[in-house]
Amino acid sequence: MNKPHILMCPPVHYGIEYEINPWMSTERQADHGLANHQWQALRQILLDAGAMISDVQPVAGLPDLVFTANSAIVFGKRAVLARFKHEQRQGEEPHFRRWLEAHSWQVDEPPADFSFEGAGDALFCGDTLYAGYRQRSDASGHQQIGEMLGVRVLPLELVDPYYYHLDTCFCPLAPDEAIYLPAAFDDYGQRVLAESIPKLHSVEEDEAKSFACNAVVVGKTVVTNIGCPELHAMLRSIGFDPIETPLSEFVKAGGSAKCLTLRLDGEEAAGWKG
Repeated sequence: MNKPHILMCPPVHYGIEYEINPWMSTERQADHGLANHQWQALRQILLDAGAMISDVQPVAGLPDLVFTANSAIVFGKRAVLARFKHEQRQGEEPHFRRWLEAHSWQVDEPPADFSFEGAGDALFCGDTLYAGYRQRSDASGHQQIGEMLGVRVLPLELVDPYYYHLDTCFCPLAPDEAIYLPAAFDDYGQRVLAESIPKLHSVEEDEAKSFACNAVVVGKTVVTNIGCPELHAMLRSIGFDPIETPLSEFVKAGGSAKCLTLRLDGEEAAGWKG
């Protein structure tokens, strides 16, 4: 079995240079040295868990390039590239395209005039692609992406601006299992999740604010920010190995462990091919 393969970007140029989500404030800057230390610690945990990691080159003026999860969704050797909603991040697109093409992925554009923020808003649980919309990605193109990839898509409306990407409030653990924050979804979305995922575990809102759902899953290892003791206890009780690592400097920009990683062997592999 191939090793799990993850794309990351060193936080050389990371900082809070603009405000495009409720977590961000240019008056509350990240500590650059601490951010680098936290990123390196996360990288080492993932290596120790058995992942192979590739790095995309950081670029001055693109501070959010570190959040590689948003760059694309990878399915086999195809990658559907992001089309970022905010102009501050649109400059990331050609850099990710060049990296993916240079490493032999077929790169496809999302449907025309459709905002799409990659694996931040598109996550597989089993053979179903769950697609978040309203805050950053547009619902109108999700089904077309599903047709491009030949997979079933279930759209989920995100109703809380603090949980602006699907990966901030939902994390698949296995083909039939996931964690989520119910309050981040409307009633219909909550029903969709409950009816389609046999083992669905809710996360307490105070832990969701510590980005409990923004976890990286490598086999049975689940890596989160600190401040999620109840989630970790639950994960241990069902056979997972949770690991916490401080990511406070990235939370200031509205991101955490999952945001800092893109699963290159396919998001559909994240929880069950480690």
